[in-house]
Parts: sequence; structure tokens; C-alpha cells
Amino acid sequence: MHMKIFTLAAVSVLLCVSSSGYAQSQDEKPDLMEIAENEADRLERLLELEVWQVFYVDSTLKHDYAAMQAELEKFQKAKVSNYSMYVTVQDKWMETIDSTYRTIFTEEQWNAYLKSGAEKQQKARAKRKAKAEKALEKLESKGN
Repeated sequence: MHMKIFTLAAVSVLLCVSSSGYAQSQDEKPDLMEIAENEADRLERLLELEVWQVFYVDSTLKHDYAAMQAELEKFQKAKVSNYSMYVTVQDKWMETIDSTYRTIFTEEQWNAYLKSGAEKQQKARAKRKAKAEKALEKLESKGN
């Protein structure tokens, strides 16, 4: 349930950043640092993280969310309207976050994280990636 809320928050960030033509003032945008802190707190409670783990999770999220937002804003400024490109960027950064989590969490914490909904999200990302790769192969084979 909490992972769904987090995913919805991440999608909301994606939609806010990607909605071209919709002017937003700086204070209307979601505060990514606050979202990162809330997610770190949630994972601390869910996985019973040590203080040092919370620090690394928080640092990872703050860095990666900011980098993801910067990449999405480049698309927005370039007036990219292909939604799948925005999703691909979000998936890339969520994979990076999960990869970092894998190095931070113990085996038990990692398994609990996966069971909390992360595994379903990982499978959805893998499915989107495979679909995109298949579409690219199809395009390449038509070009030959």
C-alpha cells in the first residue's frame, strides 16, 4: 500500500514536471526533498533501518530525485511530448535507486522491501523495458 502511495507521488512529480504549457510557480511544485525524507522515514519504520542506513537512503533519494527531475525538466524545456520518454527516465532512476538500496539493505530488509511492493514495480519496469526493446528491434529490422 505504501509503495503504491510512493509510486503515485513519483508519478505526480513526473506529471507536474512534464506537463508542458502549464505554468507553475516554484512553491506549487512538490518539494522533492520533503518527499525523499518522508520515503526514508517510511522505509526506516517498515524495514527497521539502522541510523546509518536511513542516512544513505535519504541521501540517495535526495540526489536521485533531483537528478531525475533535472532530466525531466530538460525534456519539458525541449517540448518533448512523448510520454514514454518521461516514463523511461523515471524507470531509469527508480532502477538506480533500487540498485543502491540493494547495497544498503540486509538480505532480510531487501526481501521485506520487495514484498512491500517494490518487486511488482521492478517487474512493471522490466516489462516496459522489454516492450520498448522489442519495438526498437522491430523498427531496426524494417530499416534493413
